Amino acid sequence: MSHLARTDALFFAQAGLDLAKAQRQVEDALKGADDGELFLEYRQSESLSWDDGKLKGASFDTSQGFGLRAVSGDTAAYAHASDLGHDAIARAARTVSAVHAGHGGTAAAGPAGTNARLYSDENPLELMGFAEKAKLLAEIDAYARAKDARVRQVMCSIAGEWQAVQILRADGERIADIRPLVRLNVAVVVGDGDRQETGSHGWGGRFRFESVVDPANWKRGVDEAVRQALVNLGSVPAPAGEMQVVLGPGWPGILLHEAIGHGLEGDFNRKKTSAFAGLMGQRVASPGVTVVDDGTLPDRRGSLTVDDEGTPSQRTVLIEDGILVGYMQDRQNARLMGMKPTGNGRRESFAHHPMPRMTNTVMAAGSHTPEEIIRSVRKGLYAVNFGGGQVDITSGKFVFNAAEAYLIEDGKVGPAVKGAMLIGNGPDSLTKVKMVGNDMKLDPGVGTCGKDGQGVPVGVGQPTLLIDNLTVGGTAA
Repeated sequence: MSHLARTDALFFAQAGLDLAKAQRQVEDALKGADDGELFLEYRQSESLSWDDGKLKGASFDTSQGFGLRAVSGDTAAYAHASDLGHDAIARAARTVSAVHAGHGGTAAAGPAGTNARLYSDENPLELMGFAEKAKLLAEIDAYARAKDARVRQVMCSIAGEWQAVQILRADGERIADIRPLVRLNVAVVVGDGDRQETGSHGWGGRFRFESVVDPANWKRGVDEAVRQALVNLGSVPAPAGEMQVVLGPGWPGILLHEAIGHGLEGDFNRKKTSAFAGLMGQRVASPGVTVVDDGTLPDRRGSLTVDDEGTPSQRTVLIEDGILVGYMQDRQNARLMGMKPTGNGRRESFAHHPMPRMTNTVMAAGSHTPEEIIRSVRKGLYAVNFGGGQVDITSGKFVFNAAEAYLIEDGKVGPAVKGAMLIGNGPDSLTKVKMVGNDMKLDPGVGTCGKDGQGVPVGVGQPTLLIDNLTVGGTAA
């Protein structure tokens, strides 16, 4: 059964909407507007959490609703409701039509579709029962505690969702997508005397639960969380100062996402509030640095068959060999900037308007081996994993906490350090990249990106990188 047929069943048979009437309402609401759509959504979500040797929380939620948007120039009106009824749509239509009253714009052409399907449309919540999930969390707890006598606390969670969307446009076009998403997280606390440290690992994507609950997979995840915690238990205070920093592959790409990726989103550049505004075609990074946003990677957490405006996802080159060549665009900002949409119009739910957002943001591999990069550093920091951080989009300034890091001394990885913070400026750090590894790796599928109060699932990735003269905040006396 096609995505359109499956979502028709949800919105027009189950919810009671009449397709022809809904289509007329969209046409009337958007008559004279430059762009807009009716976004219909149905979502099921479930999560279970385990802590202190027992099931601590469980939730199951079903939600549905619509969002109606009308765009006129650089202004957009948006109305939404959880009531999938024609009266609610009519009220929303009266609200959004005010934005284009008296406007004589030409309606933008709709997105060109493809037949690509990047993930299964099966509902993961129907394929694994509540009791089975609870049993798995208990097994994870027991396995983690058996790994090492120093494990004092185990926290784990499993979550999944199934989202069905359909987009109706004033030209009669309808676009549908069905999106599964699962995730498993493990965190452990280890202790020795009065000292305690933590380690964590998570993995997931747009597939069935089988991939995350396979014993070989979840045991590797628990092993990694325990290993990280024990490494931190033996760590020494981090030094402070300006030094060379080597970033590990995979999840450290979150620094690329936060410190650089947001600055390459279309709205910030159209409004000239990004550090990259006005630099198209200019060198913004060291030679060898290529950054792409790719929403077409199969089964990845940040991937989308179509974005939340109906535009098919694509691989968008943002920086090529150090030269700025593209931005991530939704439909409105692309039109206002004279560019093409890139499939990056995303929203958290029907209650939120779309805007330019990242999907899977990745730095391409280079030619150096990780060992070669490490050997080139006389004294520096090797940051393997990251925790939280803060970024200012306008200036590009960032502060990131390294969850796992090591000293590099005379080309060799030394002791683990605790409390290391990376402090710098995203655009400036791109120009300080000296070596790019040949080991590009994607994150395990745990990223969530926040912007203007909206959270969406994303992916990151990068190879091992050497950055010159980055400021490290430390805890060493």
